[in-house]
Order: sequence, then C-alpha cells, then structure tokens
Amino acid sequence: MRVVIAEDGLIVREGIAGMLRRFGHEVVAAVGDAEALIAAVRAEKPDVVVTDVRMPPAFSDEGLQAAIALRKADPSLPVLVLSQYVEQTYASELLDSGPSKSVGYLLKDRIGEVEQFVDAMQRVAAGGTVIDEEVVRQLLGRRRDPLKRLTPREREVLALMAEGRSNTAIARTLVVTEAAVAKHIGSMLAKLDLPPDVDDHRRVRAVLAYLRS
Repeated sequence: MRVVIAEDGLIVREGIAGMLRRFGHEVVAAVGDAEALIAAVRAEKPDVVVTDVRMPPAFSDEGLQAAIALRKADPSLPVLVLSQYVEQTYASELLDSGPSKSVGYLLKDRIGEVEQFVDAMQRVAAGGTVIDEEVVRQLLGRRRDPLKRLTPREREVLALMAEGRSNTAIARTLVVTEAAVAKHIGSMLAKLDLPPDVDDHRRVRAVLAYLRS
C-alpha cells in the first residue's frame, strides 16, 4: 500500500516508515505537521494515512483535525490516528467525521507491537474500523452500571467487536463457533438497549455512541 505518515517526532516517524517498508508498503510521504500532511495527501493520494494527534504548532489536536478535514473532503480515505493517551473526545470526533469505516484510533504503545500495528493499518485500509482495546476498556470502566448486566464472555465479545472484528475473527480469537458469537452479540446488544445489526462498522458506532452518552 501507499502510505502517508504524519508524526512530529523524527525518530518515531522514521521508525514507523522503516517498519512499514519492511512489511512491503511504500511510504510516499513522511511529514511532521498537519499542514504538510494535508498537502501530502492531496499530492500523493495514498491508500491510507497514519497520523499523530498532537503536532506543531500548538501540539493540541492539529493532527486529528487534519485527519477530520481530509475525511470530510474524501470520506473514503482510510485514516489511522495515533494517540499517546486514551482521549474519549478524540475517538468520538474521528468516528463522527464521516462514515464509520476505514478509520482507526490506536494508542502509540501499539507501535511497539509491530504485527498488531501493521494488521490494524491494513484492516483500516481494507474498510475496517479499529478502536484500541485499551480505549474500549477505559470507556467500559466509566459506564459500569449498565455493563453489570453483561457476562464476562459478553464483555470480551464487546471489546473485540469495538475493535472492528468480524464474527468470524471473534470466534477464532475466543475459540468458539460463529453461532455462539452471534448469540452473545444478540444478548449483549439487547442488554445494552442497542439494536442488533449485521454491519460491523455500524455496530462499533452504536457501541461507542452508547459508551460516550
């Protein structure tokens, strides 16, 4: 894939670029600020964008806002946003920026887990939705009362579902049948007052909408 990277730290930026090249991807641009990110995407038309949240000049959310602007200009553009910390608002803004597909929000810690990071980027590029499991875990912790209804297995399914995993992938991860996964999802959504939906991306959006309400 052709990738544009935006990260203000030179060492991190070059590290991500080198890692992606080792996996056979082409890094067509590696920039250090939001303005350069927007220019690179317009010039290169990449298959996927990987960007940090905080970049110059204010180091607040320039990278995120650039990603949102790019998604509004081209809703089909796959974007994977990296964050140092769990920021509920950032994840919500990103998902609200357009169709809830081809988008991801990952903690920078995952960069060290090379295969997991590359897999997340590839899933986003293929039209998937990827939300870091730690983000999901912390959001779940803030909404304890309704979630007390869920069984431990249903919580596991919810976390995997919010990562954008298909029923097949969830079944493989938990070593259960797809029928069992479907049953858990139906039960879980009913307990959370969320309508069942066969579309993974819409399910993720529904779950996060519930968690941030």
